[in-house]
Amino acid sequence: MASTYLTRTPSGDGNRKTMTFSFWFKRSILGSTERIFSTWSNSAANQFWIRWTSSNELYLVSYTSSSFTTQLITTQLFRDVSAWYHIVIAYDTTQATASNRIKLYVNGTQVTTFSTETYPTQNLDTEWNRSSAPNIIGGEPTGGNGEYISGSMSHVHFIDGTAYDASAFGETDATTGIWKPKTAPSVTYGTNGFFLKFENSGSMGTDSSGNANNFTVNGTMTQTIDTPSNVFCTLNPLNSTLTNSTLSDGNLQFAGGSQSVNYAFTSGTIAPSQGKWYWEVKAVDNAEIDQVGVAKMDLAQFASISNSGGLQATTYGGKGVQLTNGVKVGDGSQSTYMGGFSANDILMVALNLDSGSIYFGRNGQWSDGAGNANQTFANAVAAFTNLTVGDAYVAAHCMRNSGGSNPGESEYNFGNGYFGTTPVSSAENPDDGIGIFEYTVPTGYKALCTKSINAQEYS
Repeated sequence: MASTYLTRTPSGDGNRKTMTFSFWFKRSILGSTERIFSTWSNSAANQFWIRWTSSNELYLVSYTSSSFTTQLITTQLFRDVSAWYHIVIAYDTTQATASNRIKLYVNGTQVTTFSTETYPTQNLDTEWNRSSAPNIIGGEPTGGNGEYISGSMSHVHFIDGTAYDASAFGETDATTGIWKPKTAPSVTYGTNGFFLKFENSGSMGTDSSGNANNFTVNGTMTQTIDTPSNVFCTLNPLNSTLTNSTLSDGNLQFAGGSQSVNYAFTSGTIAPSQGKWYWEVKAVDNAEIDQVGVAKMDLAQFASISNSGGLQATTYGGKGVQLTNGVKVGDGSQSTYMGGFSANDILMVALNLDSGSIYFGRNGQWSDGAGNANQTFANAVAAFTNLTVGDAYVAAHCMRNSGGSNPGESEYNFGNGYFGTTPVSSAENPDDGIGIFEYTVPTGYKALCTKSINAQEYS
C-alpha cells in the first residue's frame, strides 16, 4: 500500500467496550513503524492504534486524556515476508478478568505472552469507534508521521458490539492443515462494522458487510491476486545482499545502488524442487549489468554469489542471462544466447525442474541459442539443461555494483498481473488458469504460487 491509506469517519458512536478486529496481512518491509488501524480526537489526546513496531512486534494501544489505558506488545516477532498472517483482536472490557478484556489470535492460536501487558479497566471505553473521530487503515496521516504500511491486506473486518474469537473468521484446511479464511463468516457487524474485501479494483474502499460503511482511498492502491488463499512468489528481502539497493511495490521491484559487494543479490520467496514454472521480468532500466535467472536454494552459497561473479560463478548453482548483452551466465562462463535488452523489454523465464532445463525469451519470442530471440517455445533452445533434478531452486537476480552511477531497475511479475503498479496489457493465463502474464505461457508451465504447487503436491 506504500503511502496509500483508507479513511472513514463514523457519524455516531458505536460500542466502545466490545468489538473485534480481524484482518490478514502480508508484510513487505521489516524494521519500520507501520500503523494498521489508528484514530484520534481532541488534538491527539485520545488515540488508538494497532501497528507493527520497528522491532517487528505487534503493538496495540488505547490512549485516553494523554494517558495509556491499554498497551500490549507481543514477544512474538512478525518477520516472514512470504506468508500471510491472520490477526484477530477481540475487545470486551465488560469482562471481570483483566486478561479476558483483550484477546489476540495469530493464525488461529491465542497469544498469551507479551513483553508489555496493560489491560483496560473494567467497562472502559476504548478510543476506537468514537463519533467524528476518523477510522484510518494503513497510516497515520492526520498525526503527521505517516507510518504507512508497506505490505498487503485482505479480508479486513471490524465488528461493532461483539467479541469473536479467531474461529469466526478462519479455519484449518482439512487437506493441507493450513489456517485459511472463511470468505463469508457468519458474524453480526453492528452499526459501525465493515468488511473490506478489496475485490473491486475501481472502488477498493467498498464495504461488503451490508452496512455501506465505505472508506475513501487516499493515494493509489494496487489490487493484488496474492491472497491468504493463494500466495504468490515475490523477491525476498530476508535472502539478499542489498546494501543500497531497494525492493518496493510488494517486493516485486528491484532498484540498484552502490554496493559493498560485487553484485547485489536477491532471490524469490518460493523454492520449488519439481514441476514447470514461468515468470516475467521487465527491464525498466538496463544501464547496469543485471543477471536474471535461478540459483540453488542453499543459504550458505548466497553471500558467495554476491562476492564473486554473480550467477556465472561455477559452484553456486546460478543459471541465467545478462540483460546488457543477452549472454547466458552460469557454469563459470558467459556465452552467446539471445541478444541484449533495451529499457522496458520483458524477459520471459521458463524453468523445467522435471528435466533440469531453463529457457529465456524476450517480448514474446524465445531464444534460438545463437544470439536471437525469434522462436516459438516449441523451437526454443534451452540456456541450460544441467540443473540438478530434485534440488530446490529460487528465482535469482544479481545487479552489478554501480558505484552510484546509472543503477539498474527491474520489475517482476510472478503471476500477480502487474509490473510495478501498471497492469499487464495482454492478461495471458497459464493452462491451469492461475496467474496473469504479459505473454503466452508455455503449455504445462505454471505461476509460482501456493495453489499451483499444492495442486501438484496433493493431486
